[in-house]
Amino acid sequence: MPSQKQYRLVMTALIVLLVITSLVALCIGRYSIDPRDAFAAIGSYTRKLMNGTGEKPTAMENVIFVLRIPRILGAIFIGAALSLSGAVYQSVFKNPLVSPDILGVSSGASVGAATAILLGGSILTRQVLAFAVGLASVLLSTAIPKLLKNNSNLMLVLSGTIVGGFMCSVLGVLKFIAEEDTELSSIIYWQMGSVQSVKMDTLVYVAPIFIVCAVILVLLSWQLNILSFGENEARTLGVNLKWLRGITIVMSSMLTASAVSISGTIGWIGLIIPHLGRLCVGSDNTKMVPCAMAMGGLFLLLMDTIARTVTSLEVPLSILTGLIGAPIYAWLLWKQKARVM
Repeated sequence: MPSQKQYRLVMTALIVLLVITSLVALCIGRYSIDPRDAFAAIGSYTRKLMNGTGEKPTAMENVIFVLRIPRILGAIFIGAALSLSGAVYQSVFKNPLVSPDILGVSSGASVGAATAILLGGSILTRQVLAFAVGLASVLLSTAIPKLLKNNSNLMLVLSGTIVGGFMCSVLGVLKFIAEEDTELSSIIYWQMGSVQSVKMDTLVYVAPIFIVCAVILVLLSWQLNILSFGENEARTLGVNLKWLRGITIVMSSMLTASAVSISGTIGWIGLIIPHLGRLCVGSDNTKMVPCAMAMGGLFLLLMDTIARTVTSLEVPLSILTGLIGAPIYAWLLWKQKARVM
C-alpha cells in the first residue's frame, strides 16, 4: 500500500502534468500561438473585461477565450467526471469490468441527442435532451429492480443491460429514418465523441452539477472502502447500504449524463483510468478517487490535443481512446493478472 508521501508525490506530478498539458493545448493547433503572446493576450482581454471599455477582442483573444480555454476546461471536466463515475461504479458493484454506461446512460443520451438532431434543434437543445433522456434511462434501470422486488447488484446490472439494449434499438430506428447526407452523419459523429462544440456557457450550466456530484462522491469515498469488506461487515459498522448505493449511483449517473450530453459517447476512460489509479496509489478510495479524477482529466485533454492537431481533419475522441485504451487495458489485465469471469 503506497504511503501518504507517495500519494502526495503522485498527485503533485499529475497536477503539474495537467498544467503543462493545458498550456501546450492552449498554444498549439491550426492557429499556433507563441506562449508569450498567449499570456499577453490573456492579460489584455482580462483588462478589457475589468475596465468595461467595450473594446472588441482581437483574433488571438477570440481563439484563446472562445475556442481553446472552453475546450481545455471541457476535456478536463469530462475526463474527470467519467473517471470518477467509473471508479465509483467499480467500487459499488465490486466489479473491475464495470464502466459508467452500465445503467444505459450513454445509450439514453445518444437517443436524446439523435432526437434533437432529427427535430433540427440547436446544440443546446441537443445537450438538454441528451442529459434528460440519459437520466431517464438511469431512473428506468433503477425502477425495474424495485418493481421486481429484487434490489441486488446483479438485478440492477441486468436492468441496465435491458434499458441500454432498448435504447440502442431506438437509436437504430432514429438512424434508419434520418436523412443520410446530413442528419445521419451528425448522429454518427456525435456518437463518436468530441469536445469541439463545448463553449463557456455550456460549462457554466454543467459545472455546478459536476462540482456538487464530485464533492459528494469524494466525501463518501471512505464508506466505499467499507463495502469491500462485504455487506454483512458494512452493516455491522453502521453503513446504510441502501442509502449509500442509491446516492452514489445517482451522483455517478448524473456525472456521466452531464459529460455525455456535451461531448457525445467517449469510451474506455471510465473503465481503464480507475485501474491506473489503483496501480499508482492502491485500492483505498479516499486516495484512488482523486487520483482517478486527475488522471482522467489529463488523459482526455491529451487525447483531445492529439485529435485536433495530428491531422488536418479532427479525429473523433472515441477512436483515439479506443486505439490507446484497449492496449493499456490489456497491459493492466496482464499486470494485475486479473481473472475475467
